[in-house]
Amino acid sequence: MSTPAELEEGVTTPLTGIRRTAARHMVKAWAAPVFHLTVEVDMGEAARVKEVAPKATVTDVLVRASARALVAVPEVNVHVGEDAVVAFQRANVGIAVATEKGLTVPVIHGADALSIEQIAARRGEIVQRAREGALTRDDITGGTFTISNLGMMGIARFDAILNVPQAAILAVGATTERFVQGEGGPVWRPIADVTLTCDHRALDGAAGARFLAVLAAELSAPLAS
Repeated sequence: MSTPAELEEGVTTPLTGIRRTAARHMVKAWAAPVFHLTVEVDMGEAARVKEVAPKATVTDVLVRASARALVAVPEVNVHVGEDAVVAFQRANVGIAVATEKGLTVPVIHGADALSIEQIAARRGEIVQRAREGALTRDDITGGTFTISNLGMMGIARFDAILNVPQAAILAVGATTERFVQGEGGPVWRPIADVTLTCDHRALDGAAGARFLAVLAAELSAPLAS
């Protein structure tokens, strides 16, 4: 039987590998002056994705919508340095993936130029390699924006921590049926809260709001268009 002294000592587990790297990034991210913007998004069209692309998921729709929003609002598609902001023409969207060794963010490069089917294929490849611990350096570098989706775990709404040096990250909550005002009156619709964390050194509220407006429009638009 353990003595009180032994119970108080606990077990020390050094941070190594991905967890150690993530911890260092979190310290840098926490130092950034951030703000958060949240909107409610109708996910009805996104939920139909398998009717259009059987191997695709809602995450793939989120990647496409985010990529298109990054092109429409390029102020968000940047890296933030100590004395400069670096802008990118292509939208390289990272997806936060939980693995046994810790959180990692594989990247779908050039997502703005890919179809839903192409995004789904790329996402399937890199997520599988992430969980197998087989990601290459190219898989995890070059990201310009990140999506963290905890909706499938029942999390209603949350604020994600920046994936530095990126200027923004999108947190996606669970989709729930809500009674909202429609064109013909109140109606039940599948709605999710999405929250954009922004680095205030590169972005202001107006840019963040424009990004979310485009994102919401892309998510609610017919998938076949």
